[in-house]
Amino acid sequence: MDKLLWMHCFVRAVETGSFSVVAREMQIGQPNVSRHIASLEKSLGTRLLHRSTRHMVATPEGQRYYAQARHALDIISQAESDAHGEQDPHGLLRVACPESVGSELIIAALPGFLERYPHVDVDLRLGDEYIDLVAEGVDIAIRGGTLKDSALRARRVGTSERICVASDAYLQKHGLPRQPEDLLRHQCIIYTLLAGGSGTWPFKNGPVPVSGRTRLNNLDGIRRAVLQGLGVGYLPSWMIARELRTGELRALLTDHATAPSPLNVLYSADRLLPQRAGVFIEFITKVFADTPGLNGTSLV
Repeated sequence: MDKLLWMHCFVRAVETGSFSVVAREMQIGQPNVSRHIASLEKSLGTRLLHRSTRHMVATPEGQRYYAQARHALDIISQAESDAHGEQDPHGLLRVACPESVGSELIIAALPGFLERYPHVDVDLRLGDEYIDLVAEGVDIAIRGGTLKDSALRARRVGTSERICVASDAYLQKHGLPRQPEDLLRHQCIIYTLLAGGSGTWPFKNGPVPVSGRTRLNNLDGIRRAVLQGLGVGYLPSWMIARELRTGELRALLTDHATAPSPLNVLYSADRLLPQRAGVFIEFITKVFADTPGLNGTSLV
C-alpha cells in the first residue's frame, strides 16, 4: 500500500512539476510528498528526480520508471472500476471544457448523469484556455477544431457551426456587409483565444483579417457585446439560437460560411480511458446530438 502511495506521488510530481500541487491534490502536506518520493527512490536504489530550488526534472531512470508506473496505476484504476461492474463506474472524473459549453449545456444535463451514475463525482473545469491534460490531472477535455497534439487522442462528439452576427442597431448605423471583405470596414469583436487572437476569420474562399476596438477572451462576453451593438461577432450558432429566433441578432454572410468544425473529446494517448470517462462521453454525445448547431443541423 505504501509503495502505491509513493508511486502515485512520484507520477503526479512528474506530471505537474510541483510537490505543492501534488500535496493539494492528495490533501497531504508537501513534506510528506517529498518524503514519500524519497522512500520510493530508496526502495528502488536509484534517484528518480533532480531537484533544485526552482526546477524538478526526472532523471533518465525516473523517465523510464514514470512510463511504467503511470501504466500500472491506470491498470489498477481500471481493475477497480471493472470489479464494480460495467454498469456501475466509480471515482472522480475531471472534465475540462469551454465555459459556454459547460455553463449552457453540460451543467443543465449533469443532474441526469449523476442520477444515472451515483458513484461518479464530476470536477468540471470551465475555461476557454488551452490546458495540459496530464499536468492538470484532467481525464478528458472538450474542444473544438482539429487535433494537432500527437500526445492526445480525439473522439468526435459533434460538429460546431460558427457564423457572423450583428444586432439591428449596429447594422442600421454601419450598414450590412455583403462580402467577407466588407468586414475590413466594420467593427469586429475579436476573440483573443481564436487563432492566437490574430483577428482572422475563416470563410469559404479563404480567411479575412478583421479588426475592432473590442477584444474578449470569452465567447459569452462576445455574445453580450454583439447584443449591445459593439460590432460584428463570430460565434457558434447554438449559443445564439434564441437571439436568432427573436430577431435580436441577424446572421451575416451565411453563403460564405465554412463547413462546421469538429467538436471532440480529447484524452491522453498514453493512458487508459477510465470507465467513468467512457460513460460520460456517451452521455454528452447524446446531449450534443439534441442541440441544433452542434448536431449537423444548421440554424441559418
